[in-house]
This record gives sequence, C-alpha cells and structure tokens, in this order.
Amino acid sequence: MKKLVLASTFLALLVIVLGAYTRLTDAGLGCPDWPGCYGTLLVPQSAELVESANQAFPERPLKAEKAWNEMIHRYFAAGLGFFIVVLFFTSVVKKMRGSRGPVKLPLLIFVLVCFQGALGMWTVTLNLLPVVVMGHLLGGFAVLSCLFLLYLRLTSYRIPGGDAQIRPYAKFGALGIAIVVWQIALGGWTSANYASLACTELPICEGDWFGSLDIAGAFSVPVAENYEFGVHDYQERVTMHVMHRIGAIITFIYLCWLAITLYTRSSSGLVKRLATMMTLVLGAQVLLGVSNVVYSLPLTVAVLHNAVAACLLLVMVLLTYTMYRKY
Repeated sequence: MKKLVLASTFLALLVIVLGAYTRLTDAGLGCPDWPGCYGTLLVPQSAELVESANQAFPERPLKAEKAWNEMIHRYFAAGLGFFIVVLFFTSVVKKMRGSRGPVKLPLLIFVLVCFQGALGMWTVTLNLLPVVVMGHLLGGFAVLSCLFLLYLRLTSYRIPGGDAQIRPYAKFGALGIAIVVWQIALGGWTSANYASLACTELPICEGDWFGSLDIAGAFSVPVAENYEFGVHDYQERVTMHVMHRIGAIITFIYLCWLAITLYTRSSSGLVKRLATMMTLVLGAQVLLGVSNVVYSLPLTVAVLHNAVAACLLLVMVLLTYTMYRKY
C-alpha cells in the first residue's frame, strides 16, 4: 500500500503541473463539454468528426492543441482518481481484517478527489468561474498534501536521539502551512482572473497603484456568461496582483524566520536539513515569481512556479509532521 500511496503522490503532483499548463495555455475550455471532448472520449481528429464537433459547438470551434492539453489533464486526473479509490478500499479491507493502519485519512482523500472531480466539471460547465478555478487548484494541492501525509503515516522514522526542545515550534510550522496555502490561493485567484501581468514593474506596480487599489472589486465575482480571459477591470486586476505580491513578502519573511529559528535551536540534523531545504525551495519560488514579471510570464517559468509551490507545501508538511511526531 505504501508504494501505491507514493505513486499516487507523484501522480497528484503531475496532475497539478498539467493543470497549470492547461490553464496557462488558455486550454481550460479546450473541450467545452465534460467529461468527454466534443462528445467523444478522444479529441476529434478526422475531418468528419471535426465538422460534427464544430456544428455541435459553433460558438467554440475545435482547436486540437488546446483540446489535447485539456484531455491529457483529464486522463491523468482520472488515473489519479482510480488510484485513490483503490487506496481507500484497500485501507477498508485491511481494517476489516484486523490490520492496523489509517482509514480516516484515506476516506478524506477519497472525498476530496470526488469533490475535485465535481470542481473539474464545474470549471467547464460554468465557463471558468474564478471561484471554481481557484477551488479546483486548492483541491489539487489538498489531495497532494493528504497523500503525502498518508505516506508519512505509513513510514516508520524518528528523529535520531529525539529533539524535544523543537516540539513547541510545531505550531509555528502549522501556521507556516496555513500561510503557504493562503498564498497559493492568492496566486490561484490572480491566475484565474488573468491578472498575472497586471503589474509589469518591480518591486511595485507602475503609476499610482496604491491609490487605485480596489479590494472589494478585486475579490468579487461579477456576473458574466463566460469568464475566459477575465471580466474584472484593470484596477481590480492590479489589486489582485498587488495582494499576491504582499502575500509573497509575508510568506518569505515568516518562512525565513522559521527556518533560521529551527536551524539554530534544533539539535537534530534532520530538522536542520529540512529547514535548509525549505529555504532553498522558498528561494527558488521567489526567483520564479520575479522571473514571471521580468520576462512577461514565460510558459515554462509559470508552470514551474506552480510546481515549486507544491514542493514548498510538501516540505512544510514534512517539517511540521516531523515536529509533531512523538519520539
């Protein structure tokens, strides 16, 4: 079961990366229906099928590249769902046979992935409604984190020699996870509303950005038939981008403080290594964020920004779990 959990964790990370690639290539509506694509399980390829697809959805003619981006993401997501169903029923069967092992966490992951599937459907049927798109992103990170936590639960390890003095800092690790998740949510909201390039200068936006902030408008959901390419005005998008940058500064300062504190006060080489790893991943994430602005959101960098955010969250989960675990 442990190997299946590890494989599912890597698959969940891949699904997150593919989801980011789909979103960043504007392929979220590459297939305007769900769960198939223009009424088929594969992207229509023959001239006859393409013509039939275009007649069925005249408002959205088939673009094969975007359709394939969307469907590949769906295929891998479906595979992840299958793995998680197997994990859940395996844990239940083992429990019924008297084996010791977690059941509540596999159940939570099963519920999460079912809800994640519904969010994937609503992403399409509600035409990229930003709340749903951000929720779908957060759902993916939640599934990934819970799978990784399950893997840790199934792994026997202890801090060599114990490190009781660092245990009180576990709550600060949990707070760090909450801050990282909040920052991911801000990034998801910025991306879902196509506000990633609303600010093109560093370290602050151009012009009178501070006097033009519109918090209420930035975090509202205007009524629209289609949310592709965003429906908020420029100032609202600037506000989203600024909030994401402020969140990045807060996250950077807090995690640096936590890393330095753990490194200097822990007697465990494991905790020191995890604190160092967190700092390196955090630094990479900051550089990728800056590169997104400087180089106008290059696709590779933007996708890596999502992937490294997932890695940062996993490092925080590992570090916090290590501090909470009984010795």
